[in-house]
Amino acid sequence: MQYYPEKIALSVRSARLLRRLFRENPRLEGIYSDAGNEEEARKLVRSWAEEVIEDNDVAVAYYKGESGGPEAYNSLRWQDIAAIRILDYLDNAGREFSNPYRGGEKSVTDPFNLLWLGAKNGTGGSKPLFFEDMIQLFRQLTGQLPRKRPGRQKVEQWMKRWRHGLEPEIIREREENRERIIRVLADRIESCEPGESRYTFEEGLTYDEKIAKVREWWGDHMFHLRFAVRSPTLLNELLDYSLDLDTQKLLERAEKKGIPFFVNPYYLSLLSTRTAGFAAGADLAIRHYVIYSKPLIDQFGNIEAWEKEDKVEPGKPNAAGWLLPSHHNVHRRYPEVAIMIPDTMGRACGGLCVSCQRMYDFQRGNLNFNLDRLRPKETWDEKLRSLLDYYENDTQLRDILITGGDALMSRDKSLEKILDEVCEMALRKREANKKRPDGTKYAEILRIRLGTRLLAYLPQRVTPNLQKILAGFRKKASAAGLRQFVIQTHFESPMEVTPEAQLAVRRLISAGWMVTNQLVFTSAASRRGHTAMLRKVLNDIGVITYYTFSVKGFLENTFNYATNARAVQEQWEEKYVGEIPGQFREEIRSLSDNPERMIENLAGLRERSGISFLATDRNVINLPAVGKSMTFRTIGITRWGRRILEFDHDHNRWHSPIINKLGKMVIIESKPVGEYLKQLQEMGEEPDEYRSIWGYSIGETEPRMPLFEYPEYPYRVTGEISNLDVG
Repeated sequence: MQYYPEKIALSVRSARLLRRLFRENPRLEGIYSDAGNEEEARKLVRSWAEEVIEDNDVAVAYYKGESGGPEAYNSLRWQDIAAIRILDYLDNAGREFSNPYRGGEKSVTDPFNLLWLGAKNGTGGSKPLFFEDMIQLFRQLTGQLPRKRPGRQKVEQWMKRWRHGLEPEIIREREENRERIIRVLADRIESCEPGESRYTFEEGLTYDEKIAKVREWWGDHMFHLRFAVRSPTLLNELLDYSLDLDTQKLLERAEKKGIPFFVNPYYLSLLSTRTAGFAAGADLAIRHYVIYSKPLIDQFGNIEAWEKEDKVEPGKPNAAGWLLPSHHNVHRRYPEVAIMIPDTMGRACGGLCVSCQRMYDFQRGNLNFNLDRLRPKETWDEKLRSLLDYYENDTQLRDILITGGDALMSRDKSLEKILDEVCEMALRKREANKKRPDGTKYAEILRIRLGTRLLAYLPQRVTPNLQKILAGFRKKASAAGLRQFVIQTHFESPMEVTPEAQLAVRRLISAGWMVTNQLVFTSAASRRGHTAMLRKVLNDIGVITYYTFSVKGFLENTFNYATNARAVQEQWEEKYVGEIPGQFREEIRSLSDNPERMIENLAGLRERSGISFLATDRNVINLPAVGKSMTFRTIGITRWGRRILEFDHDHNRWHSPIINKLGKMVIIESKPVGEYLKQLQEMGEEPDEYRSIWGYSIGETEPRMPLFEYPEYPYRVTGEISNLDVG
């Protein structure tokens, strides 16, 4: 499709915003009025931006790429950041980018050409959100857009807006929800054929006895999986018919398109069915994980894998250059760690997260909650051993992350079998190393992680028997050299932290496993103080924060997308109050040595350091290439106002050598900053509280906490990297 910006007239709204831009910036208006041609105007704008940074040597070096990192970034003035963005816009003018996550749509960045066309001809086709972004850019450059880090008291005020699931009022509301859901389920169980399920009523029970029976089953995680909601009709019934008509129609359309529904009764009980004044909007981060958005429904069927490593051809190296024993069971990005996905119920989840990076696989019907099909086959034991041979014979692997799906969806027997095999593999690798000279020894397995969202989705899964299995494994595996035992979970909201979740965490840490959290920074989770409050409540129950992930830039994620500018703003203006004083960093490192006392140790650390939560997580995004990063510069902007970000890799950690060939990665954001602010306003937020967001156009990846570093070996590991083919 041909596009001629010079022929497309500006809308009335765009023309008015362009006039405002010039009215606020007489120097810019003069440039565009007096310049003889567009090239002359560009040179004058460039000179203006260079004037701003020339008296800050760090800013000049940062712009030229001669310096970088958090220290250099923190030396930039607010106006420097604006000037660097203007220079980057000019340097990248005319570049065309293909966006595979918008059907290959082509985007061109040339904002100063669009200003020229608008000023001279009233054309260019730029949308109002483009001009809003440009207005704020020049306000930042000229000091009209201030940035002031809010004080600790202000951040704590924002945090107090958000309720959590351990508060008595919230607990009472959930109890009411549970009773309503139990009565609906009791009626459905009554209509089941005998023998259809183990959850059936005996003959002769009274109605009250049946209700009591369902209450008893409520504590059984298998009951919740058996009666998970699989249709929008039942979803609405269990929510007391509180869904509005538009939402019902949207969900019916999702069902027709084949998007699976799977919401278990426990998780559904966390949703409010009425707008309580004391907790209005508190459950939105949960609700947006259950209610599918229009962009997701529209795009379903055409979703691409975001991470290139997810596109693997058997027998060929993945995008990071790693040769894998199975494209189906092992994923790998980094030299030290590889993900293992078992052929068990661990391939499934306890619910469907709307921002799931495996959504492309749901399109193929591979992960659509057909739980009976996921029972381990007779050949699984043999396959498991061959997969673990890969870890045993790799020179650099020292960390195994078992996930899926969800590692805790595996039954106890299946999970125990996997853990036993891991233990034996680690022991064999350790014994084999004794025969290797120093400097040629392989990395031994130091860390095991189980990836699960069930602590939020279905905490009843963490039973005393599971606790016993995990405690027993820790004891055996410690003798095989493992030193870090981690449950890597995903709480999205303080409202997910319930008494049931608290009990589950207590059982896990009592078993000697550290629990860490990964948050997906959705639009609802990104509201002022929300993530800070989640960090605090998680610390209260013994959970340490690990990552805060920006939502991937899929078209289908548009509704839940929070711009990267907001991620940097949250990091600089809110998370900072949880920065750990230097004298406590070594103490932080040792937290994993004694998980059983995690609650007491976290409380003591916070009290002695005078902070309400520990900001141990890093704000990052999973790049479509290889690795995680928040090191970026805004190098362009589309006529729609969507920013174009160029990411560099995280230089704080060891990557596959492939990154030397990949270079930098460009991401076109899912929506403009102005659209994101409008969405926040619809959620009840005051956009003016986010005003400085417009200026966050540069990011730097935070260093990893010592707590998450691998322990040192008492020997030198070989420099050889096995199972690698970078061409």
